[in-house]
Amino acid sequence: MITETYEIRLKRLKMRSMRRGIKEMDIILSGFSDLHLIDMSGAQLDLYEDFLDENDQDLYQWVSGQVAGYPQYEHLLKQIKVYLKSRY
Repeated sequence: MITETYEIRLKRLKMRSMRRGIKEMDIILSGFSDLHLIDMSGAQLDLYEDFLDENDQDLYQWVSGQVAGYPQYEHLLKQIKVYLKSRY
């Protein structure tokens, strides 16, 4: 098993945030990750990585407020929504 450094993990998660299935999520998550990943704890990064494993159509509905997200992502979704309000 190869362990990655913190810096490599951040780069990998930023890349996963930019290369989504739909362009809207590319834009939303790449901007969010640029600003917020650096401040996240290991546990928060674990949760964000799990979040990135979810389907983009579901993520978009959660972020846009069309549908409630899974409870484990409630705080993360609030952070993303605050980010969006501050940007757009």
